[in-house]
Amino acid sequence: MNRICSLFGIQYPIIQGGMVWCSGWRLASAVSNAGGLGLIGAGSMHPEVLREHIRKCEAATDKPFGVNVPLMYPEIDTLMRILVEEKVRIVFTSAGNPKTWTKYLKDQGMTVAHVVSSSKFATKCEEAGVDAIVAEGFEAGGHNGREETTTMCLIPAVRKATSLPLLAAGGIGNGPAMLAAFALGADGVQIGTRFALTQESSAHENFKRLCLNLKEGDTKLLLKKLSPTRLVKGDFATAVEEAEARGASAEELRELLGKGRAKKGIFEGDLKEGELEIGQVASLFWEETSVEEVMKELIRDFNLSLENIKYNHFE
Repeated sequence: MNRICSLFGIQYPIIQGGMVWCSGWRLASAVSNAGGLGLIGAGSMHPEVLREHIRKCEAATDKPFGVNVPLMYPEIDTLMRILVEEKVRIVFTSAGNPKTWTKYLKDQGMTVAHVVSSSKFATKCEEAGVDAIVAEGFEAGGHNGREETTTMCLIPAVRKATSLPLLAAGGIGNGPAMLAAFALGADGVQIGTRFALTQESSAHENFKRLCLNLKEGDTKLLLKKLSPTRLVKGDFATAVEEAEARGASAEELRELLGKGRAKKGIFEGDLKEGELEIGQVASLFWEETSVEEVMKELIRDFNLSLENIKYNHFE
C-alpha cells in the first residue's frame, strides 16, 4: 500500500495544493470525491470564512480533506482554534517554522504535513515531528523557495535527508511528471496549477483563460527581496521587474505590492493591476476541464507512462 494513501486514507497519492483564491470548498471536495486529497486554502480567508468552507466541504464529501495554513497568517491563533473546533483531521502548513505549531496540531490528533524548498528544512520538519513533507521546486506558482532548486534536483536531495513520506510539488501536472516524481523518491505528488485551472477552482474565468493560453517562459520568479513569487508576465510583473532593476528597497516593493493584489488578479480577474500567480506547468494546458477529468487523466497517463518505460527498459 502506498504510504501517502495509507497516511491520509485516500485512493490515489495525489494532493491538491491549497492555493490562495483558488482552493475553496468546491475544489477541495471535488478532488477528495475523485480519490485524491483536497485542501482548502486558508491563506486568503478570514477565520470565519474558513469555518464556513470547512463546513461546506464536510457536507459535500464523506472523504478525507484538509486545510493548508501559511504560518505567516496574521490571525494564526484564531485560525488554529477554528481548526480544532471544527475537528479538522489533516493540516498542511507552509511559509514558516514547523516547530511552532506541529506539536499543538498533533496533540489535537491531526495529521500534519509541511512544505519545504530544501533538504535542510526537510530535516527540521522531521525534528519537529511532522507526518509528511512536501518538497516544492522552483517551477511552482506563487510563493517559492529562495534556493530556486528545481523539483528534479530537490526530490532526491530531500529523499536522502529524510525517511518520512514525501510529496513532490512544483511543475507536476500530468501523469508522466507524476511518474518521474516517484522515480526520484517521492511517495506522492501535490498538484497546484493543474487544479487551479479546473471548473471547480474559485479563480476568476479571466485568470483561468489567461493561464490556459500561456506559452513556455511566460512566467517569472520575482519579488525576491520580499518573498520570491512566480508571476505571469504582464503589467504588474513588468512594474515589479522595473522596480527591482533600479534597485528598489524591500519597503518600496512592499508599497508597490500593496494590499489585495493577488485577490484582484486571481479572484476578481483584473489582469492589468492584479498579481497573477501560476506555475510554469500552466503552458502545458489549454482547456478548462473538471476535477474528475483531471484525476482520470492523471491516473491513466501515469499508468501508460509506466508501461512505456517497462517496454523501453535496458538490459
